[in-house]
Amino acid sequence: MARVLHNCPAPAKLNLFLHVTGRRADGYHLLQTAFQLIDRSDSLDFDTRDDGVILRTTAVAGVEHDSDLIVRAARLLQQATGSNNGANIAVRKNLPMGGGLGGGSSDAATTLLALNYLWQTGLSRSQLMALGLQLGADVPFFLFGHNAFAEGVGEQLMRIDTPDHWFVVIEPGVSIPTAAIFASSELTRNSKPVKMLDFSGAYIRNGRNDLQAVATKLFPAVAEAIDWLGQHGTARMTGSGACVFCAFETRDEAEAVLASVPKKWRAWIARALDEHPLSHLQ
Repeated sequence: MARVLHNCPAPAKLNLFLHVTGRRADGYHLLQTAFQLIDRSDSLDFDTRDDGVILRTTAVAGVEHDSDLIVRAARLLQQATGSNNGANIAVRKNLPMGGGLGGGSSDAATTLLALNYLWQTGLSRSQLMALGLQLGADVPFFLFGHNAFAEGVGEQLMRIDTPDHWFVVIEPGVSIPTAAIFASSELTRNSKPVKMLDFSGAYIRNGRNDLQAVATKLFPAVAEAIDWLGQHGTARMTGSGACVFCAFETRDEAEAVLASVPKKWRAWIARALDEHPLSHLQ
């Protein structure tokens, strides 16, 4: 008999700051960042099947079925556990691709969490995180389940408490391939590492996104959105772009700014989350 989990959220993240501190011999960049979960999300439905087939039942523009991180995550869990179960998976995309919000990584993490529960494969959270790292550097964070200070390539995580902020997020209308930003010869890779013992909210307020200078040069629309939103507070790009955000203490403040965003941009508000909505699944 099929087991189901419907309307499973795959929340977005914001990088409250992002510093590139070096580069490994294998080409991966070493980072320090503060990951913030927000209540804007994709939504996924899971219906188990007993024939081992993994089927994404909804189309995703520009993403082939077998290359989708959702499908790859499900198949990886099968391989790691020897499960003979399969699943029909429907996804409702709400987060833009190439936006720096971690949508694809979050979808993969939600898939691992949901199917580990539905298939009763019994993997621990740390085991799921190790699997997730094979899919992408941001996936372990979404499996970690809490806001985090991250190091390494993003997989070394320590829980942090962040303010209960509201965020205005602008989508500048461009999709930025992460590889293009990290491959740029103009990317600085020598930010001085922050010591976790000294970490505080000050690094969030006074930090920066080292990828932003490259992204704004390659994609002027991002620079324009940052300049506009920066009139209302500290505006910053998240991840490798393209979305930009600004934090506010109250919903009313955020709503007022949202109402004045130029109509050429898609924009929305989101509230900070303390933990992943599926963190209870085991």
